[in-house]
Amino acid sequence: MTTSMARKTALAAWIGSALEYYDFFIYGTAAALVFNKVFFPATSPATGTLLALATFGVGYLARPLGAFVLGHVGDRFGRKKVLVFTLLLMGVATFAVGCLPTYATAGVLAPILLVVLRLLQGLSASGEQAGANSMSLEHAPEHRRAYFTSFTLSGTQAGQILATAIFLPVAALPEQDLLTWGWRVPFWCSAVVVVVGLVIRSKIDETAEFKRTKVAKLPVAVLFRTHWADVLRVVVAATIASVSTIFTVYALSYAVNTIGLARTPMLWVGVLANVVALAAIPLLASLSDRVGRKPVFLAGCGACAILIFPYLWSISIGSYGLVFALGIVLFGVAYSAINGIWPSLYGEMFSTEVRLSGMAIGTQIGFAIAGLAPSVVAAIGSGRDDWIGVAIFTAAVCALSAAAIATGRETFNAPRRNSVARRKNHTFPQRPEV
Repeated sequence: MTTSMARKTALAAWIGSALEYYDFFIYGTAAALVFNKVFFPATSPATGTLLALATFGVGYLARPLGAFVLGHVGDRFGRKKVLVFTLLLMGVATFAVGCLPTYATAGVLAPILLVVLRLLQGLSASGEQAGANSMSLEHAPEHRRAYFTSFTLSGTQAGQILATAIFLPVAALPEQDLLTWGWRVPFWCSAVVVVVGLVIRSKIDETAEFKRTKVAKLPVAVLFRTHWADVLRVVVAATIASVSTIFTVYALSYAVNTIGLARTPMLWVGVLANVVALAAIPLLASLSDRVGRKPVFLAGCGACAILIFPYLWSISIGSYGLVFALGIVLFGVAYSAINGIWPSLYGEMFSTEVRLSGMAIGTQIGFAIAGLAPSVVAAIGSGRDDWIGVAIFTAAVCALSAAAIATGRETFNAPRRNSVARRKNHTFPQRPEV
């Protein structure tokens, strides 16, 4: 396995993940700022906002279904095909959002088209990370698997930073300009990232490991027959993403709407935490290549469970200094211990024949559950002192995720290609050529 190809694959994974989360955050910002006015103006302001945010959540509905479909394609026909398809689909759908007619010009057709495009974005996202992680893992040198696969997740942080940077000047436009053409610019800019990503991904070779592998006609069936426990383990472990959704959604809302802190400083907490994460993720991944996946992942879970208490408390007392310091340590460092490890940890649980399916299905179900976390904690209450219940809930999720990984096997020094056929005496047809 050449280091040059491993680096090229890691860069391709980084580009795809950056695009996915660039889209994720520009869509969320647009939904909060303008979609209620340009796609749902016939409703009351409050209803329009709810409908606009609902279109944001629609993307999650397609993810579990997309995980089954793209997992099958990736394990049967190749990782590269999934990576090229997901990048192209995400880019086209994102660019098309910026071209949509408004309600004023197309009536009810406008929000219908918006929902359709959001579903396509969700379908793309369902296979992007699993495909990128599988490709990176199979191209990486045996002793640096976590380091190279971690670039998928550092791309996530880069996408968040990029989205914030490009929407700040757009959001500052006069309202008339913002509502007519300004909001479209961030969506159109995704075309640049897509072109660069496609050029890079077209030059990546399919992994030798996959080429040597015999495949099943129905990889998902083999997955649930031979790896059902690992799929369940990944689903539970992936709910740790609740830390991210609570940090980025609940904490921001609590700080601004309940405590009355300024919006701009709170947004900068997330930006700086992501900048720190860009460095922390590969460093912590490299550490796991030396000491093992489980110690680093479990330490991250424990640190998140502890730090969520002082972080939310610092918001409740309105201390900007503590909010910045604790937010950066919580999300930039502690959560990076999880983000840097899970691409290799989850991927190493599955054999080559079912790796992409196992990662896609397990993570997308877990992430969908995590996406509901802000709604769950909202039921706890929105008062000044209700942060305590939210912190307890978050710590419980961290403990559950840690338990799922603690009961599994250590994978950092295990052979990557742990063949299902070899272990279960299955006979598979040769990999189909398409």
